[in-house]
Amino acid sequence: MFVDEVTIIIKAGDGGDGCVSFYRGKGIPKGGPNGGDGGDGGDILFHADTGLNTLMEFRGVHEITAERGEHGRGKQQYGARGEDRVVKVPPGTLVYNADTGELMHDMQPDETVVLAKGGRGGFGNERFKSSTNQTPRQATPGEPGERFNLRLELKLIADVGIVGTPNAGKSTLLRSLTRATPRVADYPFTTLSPQLGIAELDPTRRIVLADIPGLIEGAAEGAGLGHDFLRHIERTRVIVHLLDVMPQDGGDPAENYRMVRAELAGHSEKLAAKPEIIALNKLDLLAGDEERQEALETLRAKITDAGGKGFEIVGLSGATGLGTRELLERLWPMLDKSAPTAKKGWVKSDS
Repeated sequence: MFVDEVTIIIKAGDGGDGCVSFYRGKGIPKGGPNGGDGGDGGDILFHADTGLNTLMEFRGVHEITAERGEHGRGKQQYGARGEDRVVKVPPGTLVYNADTGELMHDMQPDETVVLAKGGRGGFGNERFKSSTNQTPRQATPGEPGERFNLRLELKLIADVGIVGTPNAGKSTLLRSLTRATPRVADYPFTTLSPQLGIAELDPTRRIVLADIPGLIEGAAEGAGLGHDFLRHIERTRVIVHLLDVMPQDGGDPAENYRMVRAELAGHSEKLAAKPEIIALNKLDLLAGDEERQEALETLRAKITDAGGKGFEIVGLSGATGLGTRELLERLWPMLDKSAPTAKKGWVKSDS
């Protein structure tokens, strides 16, 4: 199950109380103060574990606490510090103060941060002895640990986000490019949650891709599944806009493209401005290379910006692997600025 938003309470450990005690020993009936300090409370730390990609572990969890410090004791014995509590979350988790709405931290891969400090231990009466106060009878209580109501919101971190209408073939493409195993079926909204996969071009080049659930008109206002998952595309660096060459509803690929682009812009101008490759999918359904090239040219002619400049378009088939290698080679220079730019044109081989 994919969970990308939860609310929890975190409570760091309280400090232990200081101790009031006096030394009592043979031949020393009136020994001095020897009450020890209390131990500090444990902290709450968050760690971004790269092996996690959901907040599912927090389902049913209402409060996370760290251990309190031990109280001080006589004979100048200080209380032990409370044990810290390390909470593992997926990279890309945004930690908000639920009461104020303040963003407390944006968790990056393998990062560990202290989000709630444990309270300081109290002073024992030994701390208060002086030439004018030789038998102090006061000690201080431990300070309370920090407590926060948190809202955790996950935005997946991926290099490339695959977007498109339902049944455009996003999950099939992700299966073809990576070892991910998203659910694939011939009905809308098969993918109910974002899926991650890693494509390896060679041992030194890897691309993390995310399959985003299908977007329909009105997604930016909450229609369908898009409103909940549009934010995951915000973390990606490049968008692959996947279009079905023969949409099941009989629609036009170019019109589907314009609709999804409008939803991206409606959600965020920054999102709409991300670098993009348009991929015309399911070319295996067409008779041959000539018909496939014609479909690409027709789409290229229909999708133009206000200045008349053509968009980057590739043809492929996620089901057969046709053109998928070329897609990865086109993506790599967009992610690694030091890499040479891939040659333009449709590669007909299925390598």
